[in-house]
Amino acid sequence: MTHSLVLPAGPPTRGERQRKNKGSDFSALSRRIAEAGLLRRRPLYYTVRFGLVALALAGCVGAFIALGDTWSQLFVAVALAVVFGQLGLAAHDLAHRQVFSGRRPSEAGGLLVADLLLGMSYGWWMNKHTRHHANPNHEGKDPDVSPDILVWSRRQARTARGLPRFIGKHQALLFFPLLTLEGLNLSFSSFRAMKSPSMKKPALEGSLLVAHFVVYFGGLFTVLSPAKALLFLAVHQGLFGIYLGSVFAPNHKGMPMIEEGTSLDFLRRQVLTSRNVRGGVLIDAFMGGLNYQIEHHLFPSMPTPALARAQVITERYCAELGIPYHQTGLIASHREALRHLRSVGEPLRAPADG
Repeated sequence: MTHSLVLPAGPPTRGERQRKNKGSDFSALSRRIAEAGLLRRRPLYYTVRFGLVALALAGCVGAFIALGDTWSQLFVAVALAVVFGQLGLAAHDLAHRQVFSGRRPSEAGGLLVADLLLGMSYGWWMNKHTRHHANPNHEGKDPDVSPDILVWSRRQARTARGLPRFIGKHQALLFFPLLTLEGLNLSFSSFRAMKSPSMKKPALEGSLLVAHFVVYFGGLFTVLSPAKALLFLAVHQGLFGIYLGSVFAPNHKGMPMIEEGTSLDFLRRQVLTSRNVRGGVLIDAFMGGLNYQIEHHLFPSMPTPALARAQVITERYCAELGIPYHQTGLIASHREALRHLRSVGEPLRAPADG
């Protein structure tokens, strides 16, 4: 299912006509979700989940110190990449107020997890992610599909210049290799964002980011020889980037792109541009609940353990309205994303006229 097109709103279905005088289609779904009690906070779940991540992080730090200057540290680098991925998912849930309903505790937790532990600006990422949620896969409005390095539509490909034009020709093949740089890219973008007027607490976030990297690099080059430290850095950051990409890429890449002027209501804008990933408990843990991307986009503050039940309700409701609802397996989702990347890069591979 690969698309790069204008989404038509289409004629009203029978279900839409039946609900015409009962509020918006999303309001009707929201009532069902609320009546099922799926928006209430789950403090025990997050206490256990975050506690396990904290124990895993402490275990990695302890193992790193205990092992000393040995090549066995590469196993620690692999484990730490997974822990960093889970920290990223924790920061995501905090930003969406899934853990705490209040702004202050959510922000405090986000600054601790994202800036200090992960080395990524909470404020910068939250601003970027909020814009993505408002207009997923919308060219010109969703920062996640801006043609900075990759191109996401044929229109972007035709106007691409510089690095996106060079990479876009073979971006499907280069996608996973490029993901190895994503962790470092997030940190670099975070430091660069400190100069932005949109940052509310640049001094605090900048200080936390500096503290993170002083401890991170200081630990690496104090305990390990330069060669081992550099290899640890490459393995850790590379796998961390691949982990993040494997969690976020299946959610929207290869789903329809929305062009300027397309009119869609909130429900259809979120459902038609998102993809769910099947897989059970292991996929739920690996993706932190983001495999229920459709439900997450419809109800961003919904706690992770409620998403599975919400998925059943949402899929049935979309069937009533005749709204396409797409879900597939993890491997298949990546195939769809890569197929889309190859397809939209075709104009860059076409021979020049003359």
